[in-house]
Amino acid sequence: MKKQSFFIVASMMLVGICVTSCFKKNDDLKFDKLELKERVYLFPVNDTTKPFANVEIEYNYPSKFKSKKDLARLQQIFNGTFFNNQSYDSLSPKDALNKYLENYTEEYRELGNQYYEDMGNLEEEDSQPSWYWYQLHKSNEIKFEDASVLSYSVEHADYTGGAHGSLQMLYYIIDLEALTTITEEDIFKPNYHHLLTTKIVDQLMKQYNIDTPEKLLGEGFFDINDIAPNNNFWINNEGVHYVYNQYEIAPYSMGPIEVTIPYEDIKSIINPESIIGKYID
Repeated sequence: MKKQSFFIVASMMLVGICVTSCFKKNDDLKFDKLELKERVYLFPVNDTTKPFANVEIEYNYPSKFKSKKDLARLQQIFNGTFFNNQSYDSLSPKDALNKYLENYTEEYRELGNQYYEDMGNLEEEDSQPSWYWYQLHKSNEIKFEDASVLSYSVEHADYTGGAHGSLQMLYYIIDLEALTTITEEDIFKPNYHHLLTTKIVDQLMKQYNIDTPEKLLGEGFFDINDIAPNNNFWINNEGVHYVYNQYEIAPYSMGPIEVTIPYEDIKSIINPESIIGKYID
């Protein structure tokens, strides 16, 4: 069996903290970046003839904020959302990254025993089961920031055998005054769901240049009833941006789908006292 080809990365390289460009709209807030590129071998002996996982991580994290206490809280939110594990909240960004790699390595190497069993079942001599070569790419991006709002994305792409890899895009909004994450219930009035759903479907129809919701099925969408607010969104001063991941409302081949709803279209359901109240007239 022919071994699947993967991109090559430098072995065991941890790049130090790199300063990113500063944001102009909030002098209190600055970011640094941690980068990691490492080849994690399936077996601790680091045998280059055996399977390995290519791991690439780029972590933008807050390095300066109003006070030490506020910075610690902001880093806590970033660690928890980026690594998707609240147990990392109390760690520094660098320690959280190292802990994540340690846990990933431990989980990957648990496959070692099964690997030899699968090798014994292969018909071709000297061949190896190709599905043990893994890939992981994890990164985040600041989408919008002003004096009181911070929106950012976390991208998690991996390959763990099979026909193709997977990609997940998650979005978060932080209230920089309260230092809490924001959900739909924090910015919309009660009973917002129906109108917001209608606006999302209307916008999809515009994007695909069709005139009825049913025609979305012809574009590849699964079911009209699956299209609804999903709390995976980010905001800026122009509108709300919803994102649907692969298989959520459409097949893998269509990739993540983003829908932008201008504030003007949903003004009636926005809570004027919420963090986005300042963006509407």
